[in-house]
Amino acid sequence: MTAVSLGMPALPPRGFGNISAVEPFPDAAHRELGNAQLRANLAHATHTIRDKRLRVVSELPDWEALRDAGSAIKAEAMSRLPELLAQFEEQFTARGGKVHWARDASEANRIAEELIRATGSQDVVKVKSMATQEIGLNEYLEARGISAFETDLAELIVQLGHDKPSHILVPAIHRNRTEIRDIFLREMPDVDPELTDEPRRLAMAARAHLRKKFLSAKVAISGANFGIAETGTLGVVESEGNGRMCVTLPETLITIMGIEKVLPRAQDLEVFMQLLPRSSTGERMNPYTSLWTGATPGDGPQNVHVILLDNGRTRALADRHGRSALHCIRCSACMNVCPVYERTGGHAYGSTYPGPIGAILSPLLTGVEAEENASLPYASSLCGACFDACPVKINIPEILVYLRGEDVEAKHGRGQAAGPNDGSPRKGSGRRRGLPTQMDVAMGAASWALTSGNRLGLLEKGLPVARALAGRDRKISRLPGLAAGWTQSRDVPAPPPESFRNWWKKRERGAADDHTDSGGTR
Repeated sequence: MTAVSLGMPALPPRGFGNISAVEPFPDAAHRELGNAQLRANLAHATHTIRDKRLRVVSELPDWEALRDAGSAIKAEAMSRLPELLAQFEEQFTARGGKVHWARDASEANRIAEELIRATGSQDVVKVKSMATQEIGLNEYLEARGISAFETDLAELIVQLGHDKPSHILVPAIHRNRTEIRDIFLREMPDVDPELTDEPRRLAMAARAHLRKKFLSAKVAISGANFGIAETGTLGVVESEGNGRMCVTLPETLITIMGIEKVLPRAQDLEVFMQLLPRSSTGERMNPYTSLWTGATPGDGPQNVHVILLDNGRTRALADRHGRSALHCIRCSACMNVCPVYERTGGHAYGSTYPGPIGAILSPLLTGVEAEENASLPYASSLCGACFDACPVKINIPEILVYLRGEDVEAKHGRGQAAGPNDGSPRKGSGRRRGLPTQMDVAMGAASWALTSGNRLGLLEKGLPVARALAGRDRKISRLPGLAAGWTQSRDVPAPPPESFRNWWKKRERGAADDHTDSGGTR
């Protein structure tokens, strides 16, 4: 793949991690809601993070201007993506690095394996990376006899617990301290059998475990928060220092970067280094920010590679309604304010990217018609909290509504195969009508009633009957058919004795009578 190919019609990626037979979100969410410990862990963690974020954001009088700037920079980068990627390749190569292009997950994994085998090493250390999770790199390497060791503390917990991440920023957010201690005691060799769940003791145990890996590893794999086209610079921001160890100590460094991470100029970091830490960890600045440009003789890794990953990103870029999802800087602010995520956790989404951003990004990358994506656009109450929190102003609710429409069209069939969602009319498109669904009937009835005041008034006369169904407690706890999904977890208040329109008519009539009695005229 070359940068020029980005101008061609987008194709679905051939691989997306190790997704297979994913449970639909409603089923997974219903199961996770029964996990009281999970809900307690999530509530504590998300409330803590968002409270910290609110405090540090309120310190900046120009926060909204920074959000506007971040959104504008990302929009520019997406509009110039082929040009900027070609510039990045030129600059990175000129400084001693090597650039590889990967169309999909299988191609990226194969390139990474070849680069590792060329070093003769069987072990690699890793910086936390969503891109490597997306392509299932750890599992791919393990199946081929190469061990990949996570060095981020939360990722280490997930890996040792034979678990899956449930949060973009805090992968082990679903675990509490006692669970982490038990994992360490079970999985870490030479760990102190008297280890407690005190955070300091847990961190010391992880540090001792990882130190040997850092000092012996010849190969490291990282993701990238940003790639600067102007200079060919890669950047990683993190909070623990493990990333700094990985990108400086080994002889070979392999970075896997989604092509949407490129920024036009080094100066653009001024904006994102204010937006990202405040939105993600609630800090004023990142404790560790590592920037490297190619290879420097005698300093740091001498074999420096970057794999530029598409894996559905050109597909999302071709969708004029959804392309702004590629603006995401992986801060996780949307997840920390989402009432749905807080109650169900990340595993319910069945996707590398959970939460509100995952509900739009996964369908855009691999298609809403894919079985694992079909239910994700509905995993939201559309409350808009994610849009308010997003540092680059991605209108997640608007994209969710758009994807719901795409899902409805896909389920009813189209006259041609689904392609890039560029918003243009689809030749031969049209529904193949079969028996109407309950939703079809409900929407048809709503359209019939709401397009005529007389018809709506006729239906309003049935309010007393509906009120009688509520019983003495004035609540309707069970409804039939499609509405049963609503009453499974909530009650419907009894309707009012009369409609607002009737009440208004009586009010106006009474006001007119009072005016006439006082000697006035209508």
